[in-house]
Amino acid sequence: MDLLIDIGNTNLRWAGFEPGQPQAQRIAGPGWQRRPRRDEARAEAGATAVAPGPRPHGDTGLGEVHTLRHHGALPIDLLAAWDALPAPSQVLVGNVGGTELGQRLTQATRSLWGLEPRFAAPQAEGFGVRVAYPDPGRLGVDRWLALIAAHHLVQGPALIVDAGTAITYDLLLADGEHLGGLILPGVQLLRQALASGTRIPPWAERPEPGPEDPPWAADTAGAIAGASLQAPAALAERLWGRLRDIAGAEPQCLLTGGDGERLAPLIRGPAADPAGSPTGIQPRLLPALVLQGLALLA
Repeated sequence: MDLLIDIGNTNLRWAGFEPGQPQAQRIAGPGWQRRPRRDEARAEAGATAVAPGPRPHGDTGLGEVHTLRHHGALPIDLLAAWDALPAPSQVLVGNVGGTELGQRLTQATRSLWGLEPRFAAPQAEGFGVRVAYPDPGRLGVDRWLALIAAHHLVQGPALIVDAGTAITYDLLLADGEHLGGLILPGVQLLRQALASGTRIPPWAERPEPGPEDPPWAADTAGAIAGASLQAPAALAERLWGRLRDIAGAEPQCLLTGGDGERLAPLIRGPAADPAGSPTGIQPRLLPALVLQGLALLA
């Protein structure tokens, strides 16, 4: 088993992964040297390799995905859960949570299993994807992992929306060309910006608008809550339409991140078409998309 860890700005996700050799051969890309896993080394020495376990996430090989807030540290209950695991063959990490948290993770994996974690880094070209950024290192590793996962999962063009602390949008053509993307503050940051940067009085949380509710409100709290969801949803619809025009085919809209489930019902085709006719956009919620990208590196 490999251990995959996605460290975001707010949340940490992790899952076990049982890679199959055919998949590893199919997805290998330049610039990432695949190390022999411990079970493979045992098999070469005459021992029995660990058999792949259940695959609840289809052909990705991911086990149960665990999510928790990290608050800039590794919670005690997380370390306890890892301590109960069999020693993984390797630890693969995508980290945008900061250097200090990465160092704490390294200390933990050394202490628990005597392993050095392998931190993913964006590549200009690899795993079928060509990154638009002139300096790939400026692209968040979470966005790059989501891009390579999307290219592996989707046959045609794709719009990837990662709704976390920040909301990122990336446009990907069927041949793996990354056109670029956009970044918005996340839902909570949008609300906090209004609270801290204006004289709008403090407001209490209220039920969030649903997909059948009007996209406006008759009170301040509702106006702020609704706009912080409607704005990122509307941008997704706009970018999806532009990508459809460029690609000449309807893209898939892949939605991930902690607020993906909140945005999914609000991203609808008719809202992006002035004539009111359906455009075909149907968001596909994939909470573990970044982990699926890490699985390609195993």
